[in-house]
Amino acid sequence: MNDAELQRFQERAEILKALGHPSRLLMVDELTRGERCVCELTELVGADTSTVSKHLSVLKDAGLVNCEKRGLKVFYRLSCPCILNFFTCVETVRDEKRRRERQGLPT
Repeated sequence: MNDAELQRFQERAEILKALGHPSRLLMVDELTRGERCVCELTELVGADTSTVSKHLSVLKDAGLVNCEKRGLKVFYRLSCPCILNFFTCVETVRDEKRRRERQGLPT
């Protein structure tokens, strides 16, 4: 593998790691419906503002969300709505796994 390929896979892994927490997945899912302020996401996740802000920072560093400060509030939105395609793929994999398990097939 050459350096460019290795870099590409490392960047993909960074994005997938950013999505690798249930709270971050919940926030990204909510952001598919439009931008939200940190206060709304904090209420949704049920965690303190500091924790939610750290999760949002991980998503932002991975390039998944953008933010904009308006007055005292910070609003987040998806940088690439195509994440919906990824979620659809994940659901398909999950459903297929469940189907195979129900049928007693190897997964």
